[in-house]
Amino acid sequence: MEKFFVQNFGCRATQADGAALESLLSAKGLEAAAERSHADLVVLNTCTVTSAADDDVRQTVRRVHRENPCARILVTGCYAQRAPEELAALPGVEWVVGNSHKTQIADLVSAAPYHGNIGNILVGDIFAQHEFLSAPVEDAAGDRTRPNLKIQDGCNNRCSFCIIPFVRGRSRSAPAGQVVEQVRNLSRRYREVVLSGINLGRWGREPGSGMRLAGLIRRLLDETEIERLRLSSVEPMDFSDDLLGLMAASPRIARHVHAPLQTGSDRILRRMHRKYRPRHYADRIFQARRLMPDCAVGADVMVGFPGETEADFEESRRFIEGLPFTYLHVFTYSERPGTPAAEMPDQVPMPVRKERNRILRELAASKNLAFRRAMLGRTLSVVTLNATLSESGKALSSNYLRVDLARAAEPNRLIDVEIGGVTECGLRETAPVPALAILV
Repeated sequence: MEKFFVQNFGCRATQADGAALESLLSAKGLEAAAERSHADLVVLNTCTVTSAADDDVRQTVRRVHRENPCARILVTGCYAQRAPEELAALPGVEWVVGNSHKTQIADLVSAAPYHGNIGNILVGDIFAQHEFLSAPVEDAAGDRTRPNLKIQDGCNNRCSFCIIPFVRGRSRSAPAGQVVEQVRNLSRRYREVVLSGINLGRWGREPGSGMRLAGLIRRLLDETEIERLRLSSVEPMDFSDDLLGLMAASPRIARHVHAPLQTGSDRILRRMHRKYRPRHYADRIFQARRLMPDCAVGADVMVGFPGETEADFEESRRFIEGLPFTYLHVFTYSERPGTPAAEMPDQVPMPVRKERNRILRELAASKNLAFRRAMLGRTLSVVTLNATLSESGKALSSNYLRVDLARAAEPNRLIDVEIGGVTECGLRETAPVPALAILV
């Protein structure tokens, strides 16, 4: 029996695509290999969000061919959709299959025995893609207790720095009934499920759909036994009053708001072709905090966008400083060929970009520490995670804080813990009082 190995690069959506590919390949009679070096077929499911992501894929292709020269290499995903010829020219690559044809991979490899054919390309118009490929990723973040379920794919936005719409296609949603059934099945084994997508807040926005994301979540709460749902990243203006009100009202939804910002500079937001202004963003964040005072608030922030002056950066820094963020994902702008931003004048020198990144990371660390200190003496709801034999129990709170438990705990459980200390990057549970001390 031919063995396969799927290696995923990049975001949660790619991880979900990879999980679906594994299911499709297994259904064709192929067997999953425990290690890449033992596989007859190696599928590289790629990302192309930055040039560094592309470099990582190319290096991996060469490494696979070197360590396992007899393996058939198939490259798929976003990089394959964007630049198939580039990948087909690499040594050992038999197939390059774009996102446009990803659902056909299992049929391709099972119907076409290897005859030494190299560089076959199967890439089409991604905007004609209407199929939805997804399966739960049941090894989320390596902790095996918080599966990630992709329920939306593609993006209709045209941010000037982003290639993703051109490699993922138009926004499309998993059918509500399918999502309900998948969450119902996952709830039999897991306490928490993370809902994700390329542009998650656009779930259900296709013409003729009578339901939005908040409506889907209500169905999940009503029709499944899942104990906690967590939303991944939602665009700021998709955090409607209805959605935020639902999150605040239900203890079964994690107190966690992640809304991409990119920049707090009004001028740079316009150059990025983002669809909101700083005041709109701030309104959504403050509304979330009014409704959920202890919620986590995170954002993606970019520094060094073309034309970003010192004044623009300072405007962004002050804006970020004034909002109740509990963490930030800070990215240094990277030119992406094929995007309008890559052709803009006034590219910011790389040393300046890196310095601005450092400043925001330090600001984020300060805000995160203040948030963690505010949790001292509080009782938090956490989901227990897998831990090695040498570690004490680990957990993740509803408001997205890592907690070291006072004693080992069975993973995949929802429990309440009292916070007694702050660690280097998380929190520590209050140690239990020994029974003898209680008797005394």
